[in-house]
Amino acid sequence: MTSPVSGTTGTTYVPGASSEVDRPDQMGKDVFMKLLVAQMRYQDPSNPVDSSQMMAQTATFSQVEKLEQLVNQNASMLVLQESATAGALVGRSATYTDSTGASVTGTVSSVRLASRNSEAVAVIGGVEVPVGRITEIAVKPTA
Repeated sequence: MTSPVSGTTGTTYVPGASSEVDRPDQMGKDVFMKLLVAQMRYQDPSNPVDSSQMMAQTATFSQVEKLEQLVNQNASMLVLQESATAGALVGRSATYTDSTGASVTGTVSSVRLASRNSEAVAVIGGVEVPVGRITEIAVKPTA
């Protein structure tokens, strides 16, 4: 069988993958709200902000809040999907790439489900293998 990834050398698995992304270059809802309050506080009393502009900014704030909720829901759905996939591996023959780059095949005896902070792990031949390192799954032939 050919490997789907070729030409890689010296790759290392880094545990602790997370579905959360810290983006300090983007504004969150708290920063947006502080800017909105500061704009209202320091506006010129003789020339107040147009009410349509204020409504547009308030709508934008609501959109930012809803987008954050969607991101959290998607992260939760990803964890559930990975858990369901990992559970279907039990009893199947699996091939994975070990830390030396060699392919190892064995039977999946159990699976530790994923959480927000950790990836799902399959136990193959007594070795805990992150599900992301598995390269092939096959149904064990019946004897």
